[in-house]
Amino acid sequence: MSATSQVTDLSDLRTDLTNRVRLQTGVTATQNQIDRYLNTALHDLHIGFDYRLPWAERQARLIVRGTYTTGTVSISKGSTTLTGVSTAWTTTDDFAIANARANGKLTIGGGRVPYVVDTVGSATSITLSSRFTEATVAAGSSYVYFEDEYALASDFLRPVDAQSFSNEASIDLISRTEFRRRYPNNVTANRPRVACIVDSAPSGNTTPIRRVRFNQPSSTAMTVPYSYITSNLAVSSAGVAQANLSANADEPIVPLRYRHVIVLHALYNWYRDKKDDRSNEAKSEYTDLMLRIGADYEVGSVRPQFRPRVSHYADRARRPWR
Repeated sequence: MSATSQVTDLSDLRTDLTNRVRLQTGVTATQNQIDRYLNTALHDLHIGFDYRLPWAERQARLIVRGTYTTGTVSISKGSTTLTGVSTAWTTTDDFAIANARANGKLTIGGGRVPYVVDTVGSATSITLSSRFTEATVAAGSSYVYFEDEYALASDFLRPVDAQSFSNEASIDLISRTEFRRRYPNNVTANRPRVACIVDSAPSGNTTPIRRVRFNQPSSTAMTVPYSYITSNLAVSSAGVAQANLSANADEPIVPLRYRHVIVLHALYNWYRDKKDDRSNEAKSEYTDLMLRIGADYEVGSVRPQFRPRVSHYADRARRPWR
């Protein structure tokens, strides 16, 4: 690290913190401890404050699919095997997605009970995640395959707007509890208007899987843009986003002019854990800088302002959507 430059990458942050606590550089055990404090500080910096930090915002788009009804089906009461004729469930659609896939849902033979797809065995065979409880459905019966739940970006932490999943598509966001109460079993396809964020069990690794669930499946394919806060707070020298700082050349996503605040918070944690009275001084300086960062508005950013009172529903009615 140059003596005249701002701390930039993990190596700089490590050296700066090591010098501040007056320890010898290059000691592996100390370096590991220092790195842990720095990563903790990086994540702490964003807790409860990330909606005010524009560098943590990301954008993505969902392809919401319409219903699929091609072919006919049959299934026996108590069975989990749904047999199709001319169903083409493994064929991909215009979006390179199979016509049916795991976690999709079906209503069978005109019923209103949705059954979840466990696996798609072939173009004409689906295994349900639970046994069919209705009367046996004879060959040649109709069905409706739909999806009302979609995987979000792999680094999705939380939505930027706590009340809207997508302003462009006019989709409101509500809590899981309210969603379960209001939409316990909605199988009628239409245009989604309400959503909630849900968590699925990890699959294949320890990474949490976050998904969005809509109040009803879409009757036609549509694109849903959305904004979110990322959980990837570091980037490698090759430009690969990642959760933590690990290699010497890794950099935090925090703008260069603010990166010294990471060292200050790590310094506070270090002194606190070592029962050093200087922890209060470090915390005070960190808090002051965070308040100044929060007040360092960009052009067009959220700030106190007077605005006329407008009905939420009237505002939504005026929004164009294509």
